[in-house]
Amino acid sequence: MLAYLLRRLLLVIPTLLGIMLLNFVIIQFAPGGPIERIIAQVQGHAVDATSRFSGGGNEIQPIPQDMSAGAVTNSKYRGAQGLPPEFIEELEVQFGFDKPLHERFFKMLYDYIHLDFGESYFRNEKVIDLVLAKLPVSISLGLWTTLLVYLISIPLGIKKAVQDGSRFDVWSSAVIIIGYAIPGFLFAILLIVVFAGGKYLDWFPLRGLVSDNFAELSSWAKLKDYLWHITLPVTAMVISGFASLAMLTKNSFLDQIGQQYVLTARAKGLSETRVLYGHVFRNAMLIVIAGLPGAFISILFTSSLLIEITFSLDGLGLLGFEAAINRDYPVIFGTLFIFTLIGLVMNIVGDLMYALVDPRIDFASRNV
Repeated sequence: MLAYLLRRLLLVIPTLLGIMLLNFVIIQFAPGGPIERIIAQVQGHAVDATSRFSGGGNEIQPIPQDMSAGAVTNSKYRGAQGLPPEFIEELEVQFGFDKPLHERFFKMLYDYIHLDFGESYFRNEKVIDLVLAKLPVSISLGLWTTLLVYLISIPLGIKKAVQDGSRFDVWSSAVIIIGYAIPGFLFAILLIVVFAGGKYLDWFPLRGLVSDNFAELSSWAKLKDYLWHITLPVTAMVISGFASLAMLTKNSFLDQIGQQYVLTARAKGLSETRVLYGHVFRNAMLIVIAGLPGAFISILFTSSLLIEITFSLDGLGLLGFEAAINRDYPVIFGTLFIFTLIGLVMNIVGDLMYALVDPRIDFASRNV
């Protein structure tokens, strides 16, 4: 077991390097970039990803008119025609684009090894500070959503398997299909219209994770305020997230219920509850419980983007979206490195979950 974990940890290094290299190359050849964005700002036709975005990191000064004589006529940067070449060269030095690709890549890796993720191109903040500032929002959404999805889906899937073909199975399957077919952000809009003062009731706040006077509240009032704000976003994510897991649980139980060991247990006179939860549960839940780390990572980093935008929650999903649109390379690569590392580690945690659920799994016999 220890040898297997050591091999998996060692594989994290080349996997992480490969992912970073692939994305670095793709980003370099993608159209647009921070220099093009600065040029667009200078020429007065830049468009930000969101209204909250502020370009505090790189303020561009007006170009002196007497420099127009030496303006760029042919440039690799779109929209650079008519600008002074000295201005373009200054931007290249500022963003590090005056160095070769391989040198920039290895410098980035060297900095990451020393936990230096750089500073945002367009904000006066370090990447790690941005991530830490927005992490509570995404963790709140991820933890509550994952917990509720599992608490709902597992009992529902078990009951559907036990009552396969019954009326309960049929109408619950209809609900699951609706939940699977409709995107979470549409549920979010519906919840806002009904419960957040959109048209009918005004029970819940429309935006933010906490109230403006959160720091002044007592501990109990802070908890209530937090739960009050998180209710609608989490509900929207749970409604759209429980369908797949419920069906996976049902199918896993149905597969195990038909196995020979279940027939043998019943033949010995064991009660249906003992057969179901003493024998079937451990085997059927293997794939469901072991997938918990991956499910949490998926919800944390991908599923919450539109929910964050809908409820004005400034989390990691929105940070990544803004960074991609604004070509903020330090934020893109810094968050990619952190998220990829967390994802790879959580995959190893998933293997450990397999061993905890079913001790018969022998990692020592595996080669990877």
